[in-house]
Amino acid sequence: MLKYGSLFLLGSFATWLSCCADPDKQTSTSIRPNILLIAVDDLRPELNAYGKTFIKSPNIDRLAAAGTTFQRAYCNVPVCGGSRVSMMTGIRAGYKRFLFHYAQAAIEVPEIATLPEHFKKNGYRTISVGKIFHTPADSEVRAWSETPYRFDHHKLEDGSWSDKGWQNYISEENKAIAAQNSRGLAWPWEQPNVDDSTYLDGIYADKAIEYLKSFKESKEPFFLGVGFLKPHLPFNAPKKYWDLYNREEIELAINGKFPKNAPEQAQFNWGELRSYHGMPQEGPVREDVATKLMHGYYACVSATDALIGKVLTTLEELEMADNTIVVLFGDHGWNLGEHGLWCKHVNFETALRAPLIISGPGVSQGKANGIVEFVDLYPTLVEMTGLPAPDHKLAGTSIVPMLKDSTATVNEFAISKWMQGVTLIGERYFYTEWHDGNRNRTARMLYDHKTDPKENTNISELKENEGIVQTLSKKLCQNLDEAYWAEASGDYSHRLHRNY
Repeated sequence: MLKYGSLFLLGSFATWLSCCADPDKQTSTSIRPNILLIAVDDLRPELNAYGKTFIKSPNIDRLAAAGTTFQRAYCNVPVCGGSRVSMMTGIRAGYKRFLFHYAQAAIEVPEIATLPEHFKKNGYRTISVGKIFHTPADSEVRAWSETPYRFDHHKLEDGSWSDKGWQNYISEENKAIAAQNSRGLAWPWEQPNVDDSTYLDGIYADKAIEYLKSFKESKEPFFLGVGFLKPHLPFNAPKKYWDLYNREEIELAINGKFPKNAPEQAQFNWGELRSYHGMPQEGPVREDVATKLMHGYYACVSATDALIGKVLTTLEELEMADNTIVVLFGDHGWNLGEHGLWCKHVNFETALRAPLIISGPGVSQGKANGIVEFVDLYPTLVEMTGLPAPDHKLAGTSIVPMLKDSTATVNEFAISKWMQGVTLIGERYFYTEWHDGNRNRTARMLYDHKTDPKENTNISELKENEGIVQTLSKKLCQNLDEAYWAEASGDYSHRLHRNY
């Protein structure tokens, strides 16, 4: 059983409070805690630790049992590049900033020190394995002590990056289909009888373990980012993980219809899935296809869980767990047929809510129900390690109080953004507005999670909700500053370069 937050909790907690949490009390002999940041692509809270008892995720579950599991954690952008850049800079999306999967901190906000860069500047050895930023080129030199270890993107002779290879097909059938398809997309699933180290995620886990072993001999504190690709499409996983689930027992989403009275701006065509071989170009997928997609998603969750277990077990065997803060997060949610939708790219909770688990010295054990957003991670890790604050203003709030006491709250709301839809996430209400470049509201929607937790009926236009809508709209707009609106009318194209 992992030791995080258990046997050593009281002693480590006192040490952390007296030294690590107060930069002024740090001395040259103080041992700063290490950081193990585990990113999982497209992971929604579809885990045993989040009440999904049919999911086989024993390793994430034991990490959750040893630390704080945040039940209401929200990404700031429901797309991988934008979400990661927002989290890594500690600032939210702008009107045009951080909106795409290829968002890059080094291009869109080059003046800002990212989270690993800040740790590097303060004496940490910073290493990236797998998918941490969306593209390896992002902050490559500034953030990391070594070139990121990654094979799902490839550096070309001209210095740019190619994203070919991330599908990582193993089966001969999929390889043949991909060879005939200009986009290289074959079936959105496969289940070969191979071992854990065959796919890229298995290679990344093995490399992370190598780094942990090397850190054991080093006196430098480390910041190790380990990014797993699955359960991102395609749902490729060794057969043994597919075998964990009985497809006949898989239940489709009970709310497979688009929400009543929701505006057209909230709709999208989930082109990410449609780009795969055999998927319909319009309309819903057949029920048997939907069931197989869900089966593949679950298999990939379990496959990734097993790899995470290997990394965490190594950390403990090397006796470094007592001084390592472990952060595990999914970069955003994912639709599994809810509202008739697949993938992310929407302002519904299914795309905005994601897992966040933190364990390590000084972290209490429990489930926190307070609202947390991913921009909170930057100030939290800075406080936990006793580092000075970065030069730029952070949008988030340290959630250290929640790590000491899971019943504590620090945020009244979270803010998430997809394209021009901005969502204010409160204790009870989810409120979204869409704006044009002149600050005019073009659409809105409101869901009451007390009476409609699945977000099946938009109630923003009901007369009895006028007061609630006015209050939420005012609060939302108060958090969109002049810099946000300046992007709407200004030329931002020079900060949106896609270099792969």
